[in-house]
Amino acid sequence: MLIPVILSGGSGTRLWPLSREGMPKQFLSLLEEHSLFQETLLRLPLSGLETPIVIANQGHRFRVAEQIHAMNLPQSKIILEPSGRNTAPAIVVAALIAASNPQTKEASLLILPSDHHIQDTQALRHAMAHASRHAEEGKVVTFGIVPTHPATGYGYIQAGEALSHEAEKGLKVQGFKEKPDEATAQQFIDAGNYFWNSGMFLVKATTLLEEVERYCPEVLKYARQALLQGCKDLDFIRLDAENFAKCPSISIDYAIMEKTHKAVVVPLDAGWSDVGNWGALWELSPQDEQGNATKGDVILHNVKDAMVLSQTALVTLCDVEHILVVQTKDAVLVADRRKAESVKHLVDALKAQHRNERLEHVQVFRPWGSYETIVEAAGFKAKRIIVNPQQKLSLQMHHHRAEHWVVVKGTALVTNGDKEFLLSQDESTYIPIGTKHRLENPGKIPLEIIEVQSGSYLEEDDIVRFEDMYQRA
Repeated sequence: MLIPVILSGGSGTRLWPLSREGMPKQFLSLLEEHSLFQETLLRLPLSGLETPIVIANQGHRFRVAEQIHAMNLPQSKIILEPSGRNTAPAIVVAALIAASNPQTKEASLLILPSDHHIQDTQALRHAMAHASRHAEEGKVVTFGIVPTHPATGYGYIQAGEALSHEAEKGLKVQGFKEKPDEATAQQFIDAGNYFWNSGMFLVKATTLLEEVERYCPEVLKYARQALLQGCKDLDFIRLDAENFAKCPSISIDYAIMEKTHKAVVVPLDAGWSDVGNWGALWELSPQDEQGNATKGDVILHNVKDAMVLSQTALVTLCDVEHILVVQTKDAVLVADRRKAESVKHLVDALKAQHRNERLEHVQVFRPWGSYETIVEAAGFKAKRIIVNPQQKLSLQMHHHRAEHWVVVKGTALVTNGDKEFLLSQDESTYIPIGTKHRLENPGKIPLEIIEVQSGSYLEEDDIVRFEDMYQRA
């Protein structure tokens, strides 16, 4: 019995400005039609699996649910982290959930990050079959990526002797190595018994809990309390914030993998990438004869080995090499593609300056749809709001602003004070300051409106909610 555990709490800051805290890389369609999160679910075997457990940031809860629903995939158990505490607490929560159910107590957990790319799904499934047999014997199995070059951006697993199973791949783990410099990485490659650390694991839930109790008991203690004192919220399980915050912020590698005597590595050669920065994405993307990867409205002249993405404007380059240009609606990144890791320093600078561009795109997603600010100046703001079919905003009011709604597509069911009425295309309504109101889409196509706000204060925290189908505060 196998339970997939999908870790979806990452922020993907090295792919800014495309990936942001409110919409990190796992929810973006970077290489395929589907997002990295959806691709992770799609590459799972079609049979023999229990309901997946998804561990997600509470701020992404509706994005996770929407992406699962859009794929018509079986419902997952979605566990919401109130704060980021690295991978060990999240994985322990999943193990506790499995072990607490008599039907899944002896199950193995297939632990997968949600933001990786794997080209050869069949190779992954073969490796999973080998790993499953080792896990059944009480081993803690990690998947070691067969290295293709002396990468300095990954940790390495040093493999020891082969296990006794002739028909099964598996090597004892001799040690873990931090991200090396290039010379050391080359030594690892030359040695022939080193693998990239993928962050993917397969282990019985009971084995994992035993090892955590032995080597990192505080994680187990507070993860258990966070789960016991958590609560169900719609289709989600919210962990108790106070207890979860007491969990040591530690990776599963540091918590048990570097200490346990049960670690086994199964080699995996499947075209794997963690899509960790723009350089990695360039390597995976289709390129022209000059080594250029482009997307959007882009014109190049005498350009080599570049990556250029444009969302909304024409981007032109000439007589440059190894350059990275990413244009979004509200930000432009220009960098040396070979030094893509440096983008994290820009994100740190944005955080220090409290810039919203680090957190959200111009188009902000909500459980009911999305909104986008079109123009903003002193005393007024105009937004384009899209409400998905059969969805509705909360019943709310504002202390400092009035709103004027104009329907440009679809049909709106409007609550305005004590009145409820329908608005069709080209019709409008005005909501005075302090008036309870609600916007709903009763139709089968997206509802699109233009909202013009006016008043002395126009920020998003001027909302008093009276009813909300999504149970937001």
